[in-house]
Amino acid sequence: MAEAERIIGTPDTPEAAGADPEQGEVVRPRGRRRIAVLFAVATFAYVLDLVSKMIVVARLEHHASIEIVGDWLKFEAIRNAGAAFGFGEAFTVIFTLIAAAVIVVIARLARKLYSLPWAIALGLLLGGALGNLTDRIFRSPGVFEGAVVDFIAPKHFAVFNLADSAIVCGGILIVLLSFRGLDPDGTVHKD
Repeated sequence: MAEAERIIGTPDTPEAAGADPEQGEVVRPRGRRRIAVLFAVATFAYVLDLVSKMIVVARLEHHASIEIVGDWLKFEAIRNAGAAFGFGEAFTVIFTLIAAAVIVVIARLARKLYSLPWAIALGLLLGGALGNLTDRIFRSPGVFEGAVVDFIAPKHFAVFNLADSAIVCGGILIVLLSFRGLDPDGTVHKD
């Protein structure tokens, strides 16, 4: 248990932060640093996704695909109005609302965040959701109906983008943390 607390952090107490309250040391809450990590990871994922999509639209859209690893991996620009694997193209507005709801939930959860791995996982999820939400709001055919730019095309798999990758990686990390009993508030539980 002590090892897990060391890895994920514990709720702010002067002793946990290494300060001695008897000597009047001021303790900066560790939760603020975790929130900073969450937003730094989200910003990095969002900017990387945004820049990659700008390059794809400018250089690859309406052009032949580019083979990266033979025919096993190529870059191919497509517009996806639906969800993963192109499902639900008629429900673009619903996907937009779901992405907005995910962003709100993560922002609310951030106030209780004391775990570094959870900060990274939620940052990936937030950055990916923001990346695809930006497409849904600002790309054609219109506001809340925009098609997401996808371009990473592995052989025998769906075409996706970096925002999708961030969402999947964040989701996998959340599942792993949950199975290990690690909570966003830094506590460890055994079920």
